[in-house]
Amino acid sequence: MNVQRRRLLQMTALVGLMASAGLMTEAEAATWNKAAFEAKTLDDVVKVLGGSAPQQSDAVILRAPDIAENGAVVPVGVETNLKATEMAILVEKNPNAMAAMFIIPAGAEAFASTRVKMGQTSNVFALAKVDGKWLMASKEVKVTLGGCGG
Repeated sequence: MNVQRRRLLQMTALVGLMASAGLMTEAEAATWNKAAFEAKTLDDVVKVLGGSAPQQSDAVILRAPDIAENGAVVPVGVETNLKATEMAILVEKNPNAMAAMFIIPAGAEAFASTRVKMGQTSNVFALAKVDGKWLMASKEVKVTLGGCGG
């Protein structure tokens, strides 16, 4: 419970900082999808984001290590040559599945990378929304030292 509360406070603070720094408008901050970040499973996240179950696609590329020595800072990236409007990174066995969400502006290259926390070995999913449908790539990432308090 404390981990979830801490994560929510961190995300709220991050959204506030981005809005105050001009990196995000107040309207964008207000539309932050809290329900998606609180969802527990891949299916629940996709339901909240709108759309049917994601389809496996070679057009979505997930970049993540095979083995993460420190689960607190696992580098993960997603990219596609398709015209994606949104991209997301999910970690199956984390308390909340959604680790990151990216809105891709029109004309921008569909590429994003970040570092995520992983408490244990888990499947990682990269999703890209193309023409209203979610496409997906996945990979198991083995964690030797957990990052979510482990």
